Amino acid sequence: MTAVMGQDRKRALFAKLGARFGERFSLGQALREQHANTLTWLKREPPDAVLFAESEAEIAEAVKLCAEARVPVIPFGTGTSLEGHVNAPFGGVSLDLSRMNRILAVHEADLDCTVEPGVTRKALNDDLRGIGLFFPVDPGADASLGGMAATRASGTNAVRYGTMREAVLGLTAVLADGSVIKTGGRARKSSAGYDLTRLMVGSEGTLGIITSLTLKLYGIPETIISAVCPFASIAGACNATIAALQMGLPLARIELLDEVQMRACNAYSRLSLRETPTLFVEFHGTRASAREQVDAFGAIARAEGGGEFAYAERQEERSKLWQARHDAYWAARGLKPGAEVLSTDVCVPISALAECVTATRQDIDRLGLLAPIVGHVGDGNFHVLPLIDPSDPAERRKVQAFLDRLVARALAAGGTCTGEHGIGQGKINYLTAEHGPGVSAMIAIKKALDPLNILNPGKIFALP
Repeated sequence: MTAVMGQDRKRALFAKLGARFGERFSLGQALREQHANTLTWLKREPPDAVLFAESEAEIAEAVKLCAEARVPVIPFGTGTSLEGHVNAPFGGVSLDLSRMNRILAVHEADLDCTVEPGVTRKALNDDLRGIGLFFPVDPGADASLGGMAATRASGTNAVRYGTMREAVLGLTAVLADGSVIKTGGRARKSSAGYDLTRLMVGSEGTLGIITSLTLKLYGIPETIISAVCPFASIAGACNATIAALQMGLPLARIELLDEVQMRACNAYSRLSLRETPTLFVEFHGTRASAREQVDAFGAIARAEGGGEFAYAERQEERSKLWQARHDAYWAARGLKPGAEVLSTDVCVPISALAECVTATRQDIDRLGLLAPIVGHVGDGNFHVLPLIDPSDPAERRKVQAFLDRLVARALAAGGTCTGEHGIGQGKINYLTAEHGPGVSAMIAIKKALDPLNILNPGKIFALP
């Protein structure tokens, strides 16, 4: 009887949403499948319907109607998340925010801007380029800024400019009852009450739906120099990274690609670099300071077995280099056509980086897996991309055991089970191992703000 009543409420809700939003509300199967996109081995779980919202008021209205009907709401930006965040395990409405893509204000003198959640990072930087400013958080994919905040995204520039946690000054969000809250403002610091901004950033759509964000901006550096440096071993590349950071060298980006990933990138991006553990590095500053950074890092690299730098100063050369890094996932897929790719990440203190990455590579080789390693090693974050035959249950079990050891290794080093991908569905089982009783506090917050569990249910933890 309860299930029948639930279906009746859902049908009545969909009739209301269809009448209210017209063609922007859809029950079409193809569209629903697109809104369960997942770049991992997690199966797709499509929503029952998709709604394209165009304003905060529409989001609030839709959420209120869904709350009355007790139907889940799953926020959707561009669908680039990696741990099943946009899946709908309990059905419901996928709330697509891509049409909320306006840049609301840019305060050049204060180095901040306010945007709607559907604005992508590339669109924002294209708009800012003319006034000499940029937004630095760069996860690789052209993700929406609302989604980046919801998953507390990071990326290649985090070693110098920080993650979305540091980038978001304030936001507005629709809560589970349809009410709207504003957290933070444009001030660079505040001691006023609980830090609700940080609570929402990284909550993966489970506490509220972000409807606008105020973000920190930076001036475009006078000089940008990118370089590629090969190493004899993963340990040498990691140790060079650690030494550079401990020396206080202000690196803008420092990315590790192991020999397997370099082979994939050469083939996919038509490069001709050595297929050995390699650091992609970028230096920002004045012409003189950037050159000083290059020379200082070169000396460190040589001491750790690094080879000759290949430099790129022209924008098109730098863009090709970093696009190759950003295309690592797609390049990896080319190593084994037809395979599934599991993109996972952990993060450790930088002093533990060399040991942790080396042990991970040894574990991969011992198991006979095909699994490139890439990493934002400047902040101790690295990714592993096992390629899996989807028809081989034994291989899936082998990879799952590998993932369990990878996370255990990171936690034992004082690290985390995810540096930037988030928990979503894929890492729920690791959250208790990392936070212990702290998970109960998280659940209490969830229940206080979303007592009906309608906001992206089945993510971060499994509620009864």
